[in-house]
Amino acid sequence: VQLQASGGGLVQAGGSLRLSCAASGRTFSSYNMGWFRQAPGKEREFVAAIRWNGGTNYAESVKGRFTISRDNAKNTVYLQMNSLKPEDTAVYYCAATRRWEVSTSALYDHWGQGTQVTVSS
Repeated sequence: VQLQASGGGLVQAGGSLRLSCAASGRTFSSYNMGWFRQAPGKEREFVAAIRWNGGTNYAESVKGRFTISRDNAKNTVYLQMNSLKPEDTAVYYCAATRRWEVSTSALYDHWGQGTQVTVSS
């Protein structure tokens, strides 16, 4: 599966953005989908994931502010980001895996190219 992330941009603190990740192929609905982010000088970190059955996981730092969803008819996964903070600034990546563990980046087989999110204070 090939992934294309979009929707990043510059937003003020407290604002919102919605990221999209469009997938190619007919097997999208069978994949667990994740969002990760990487800030300059930091390691890539888990943000959120949604399993093939709709179950979701979130990093503690984004719980209550971010919502992950998927539309299997459109082969797309979304990340709605509200109440953004400067510390959310990073390149955001979407990824796909068939493994049950969804918070470990090394277990993902397919990655999108990343989209920059910048939150100004």
